[in-house]
Amino acid sequence: MITLSSDFRSYYPAAMRGVLLQQTDARLVDVTHNLPRQDVRSGAFWLRELLPYFPPAVHLVVLDPGVGTDRRAIVVRADEHTLVGPDNGVLLPAARRLAGNELDVYRVLVREPSDESDFSGPTANEEWWPPTAASNTFHGRDVFAPTAARVHESGSLDTDGFEPVDDVVDLQFPDPTVRDDQAQGTVLATDDFGNVITNLPGQLLADLYGSTVAVNGTPVSVGRTYGAVEPGERVVTVGSHGQVELAVNQGRGDDTFGVAVTETVELRW
Repeated sequence: MITLSSDFRSYYPAAMRGVLLQQTDARLVDVTHNLPRQDVRSGAFWLRELLPYFPPAVHLVVLDPGVGTDRRAIVVRADEHTLVGPDNGVLLPAARRLAGNELDVYRVLVREPSDESDFSGPTANEEWWPPTAASNTFHGRDVFAPTAARVHESGSLDTDGFEPVDDVVDLQFPDPTVRDDQAQGTVLATDDFGNVITNLPGQLLADLYGSTVAVNGTPVSVGRTYGAVEPGERVVTVGSHGQVELAVNQGRGDDTFGVAVTETVELRW
């Protein structure tokens, strides 16, 4: 299996799938192409929450605001999984969730395009490995898709086109600050329903259900479900990710609470 994740929305994933289908008979599964655009930290959060539910696979990830720059293309071996994508930190949280810190990382040795390059990307009738960065703006097609196919077909990274590295860009989510009667955290992501996902551990609410807490100074009910409050009312709950969520029953928590990704959330009880 090869999974595909990106912030492309439509159109561009089809080109990556086409390149993969030229080079491999692997089963192709789209995880999502709705990662927050050019938001590496939020994208890393969603990949960490989604990829561990898949069986062993090669995971192709393209969330790449640095495309065409000197950022590297890398492959991360995480137990029975392999992640392919840019060296900007987006792969590391998911890889650690899959295999702890026992990771092997390789740089992809990308060939420079020839002067005759027409920026068309790899086709069925031309040499495609090692990959060529034929386009400065679409390495998902020209670099990452051929790499994912190569990894899937060879099963090995000890071959031409890969070089071990140990200095990759890391990405760590911030830790919350928790005291006796208050906690301060950060918004990691918002989902399509407008639920605000923080880095505050859900255990904070264990003894608070049915009471209220102050969220950035405003009293809000604590409930086990969104339906613990009336439609349109705010609620603090524990989401499926195991972390504190700020939500509105049948409404949007991000708009109502007025917080966005990377902003601070303070709870007092």
